Amino acid sequence: MLRSKMFALLSVFLLSISWEATSDLDHENFLHCLLNHSQPSYPISTAIYTPNNESYSSVLQSYIRNLRFNMSTTPKPLLILTALHESHVQAAISYAREHNLQMKIRSGGHDYEGVSYVSDVPFFVLDMFNLRSIDVDVASETAWIQVGATLGEVYYRVSEKSQAHGFPASVEPTVGVGGHFGGGGYGNMMRKYGLSVDNIIDAKMVDVKGRLLDRKSMGEDLFWVSSPNFG
Repeated sequence: MLRSKMFALLSVFLLSISWEATSDLDHENFLHCLLNHSQPSYPISTAIYTPNNESYSSVLQSYIRNLRFNMSTTPKPLLILTALHESHVQAAISYAREHNLQMKIRSGGHDYEGVSYVSDVPFFVLDMFNLRSIDVDVASETAWIQVGATLGEVYYRVSEKSQAHGFPASVEPTVGVGGHFGGGGYGNMMRKYGLSVDNIIDAKMVDVKGRLLDRKSMGEDLFWVSSPNFG
């Protein structure tokens, strides 16, 4: 038996931020702001990769799905922030806005057009692949899923807890939940259970002001308007 309304979605972000690019001096100021305003419990320095870091290229290339965007002529981000905590996302959004720097959001799924890691103006990448925890509660038939998880990981964690539950989504296991749910979430069970997004009963998001909101704090109007755009 497959049961729907099983998942609530955690740490999914509805916005892709774009502002006018600024000078190199402001880019340096942006980096310093990130480092200086990190929470002691969750230092952001360990999540930042600049072109001077030896791991920069491997981190950038690890989730490039189209080799057309992995050439020497492809524009590269000024830095990659591989968020390890929600506070890192809040910092990225707040200071990108303050310093007028374009931010691209990537969560490791199927982005064959490169929109999450390529730009024609100076930019940085907020990479969400580390935020991939999945907490399944069979008793309440809900689960909190972070945006960096893939559908295959979700299905696996569900199967560990129950052989009688499922979730309406794609049959492709390497699809990222952020982009999939953001597009509505088509799957083979949609005729009976609807789209993936129809089964999202709560969500956490960071808004353009850097505030972490859930369904209650964002209000029903924003929740229902933004639900099809999570990711």
